[in-house]
Amino acid sequence: MTTKYTKDHEWVRTESDAALVTVGITVHAQDALGDVVFVDLPEVGKSFAQGEVAGVVESVKAAADVFMPVSGEITEVNEALRADPSLANSAPMEGGWFFKVRVSEPAQLEALLDETAYEKFSAES
Repeated sequence: MTTKYTKDHEWVRTESDAALVTVGITVHAQDALGDVVFVDLPEVGKSFAQGEVAGVVESVKAAADVFMPVSGEITEVNEALRADPSLANSAPMEGGWFFKVRVSEPAQLEALLDETAYEKFSAES
């Protein structure tokens, strides 16, 4: 299991099947947003290109787009998160995941940031 990060503050975790990844928002993102009160998750079966808006997360402070970190098809959404958006705050890297994606362009995963590069990027932004 490998976790990579985007400059839009999403994390991407590769599962045992490397073509399937889980996506969520980072601790940095949920800290910046504050208390999450609503999430708009994509439709299962819908395909997105890397960088497209795949969902929205709303907090008491702001709303933010959730960008597709890699091109692919949505295979599952986190219904528990839809029912309890605060999971994005309490467990952003675990139970607060947003959706799973069958990756169509695996090379895009390689271009994402590793944890060290993401921490450096977050500290500078």
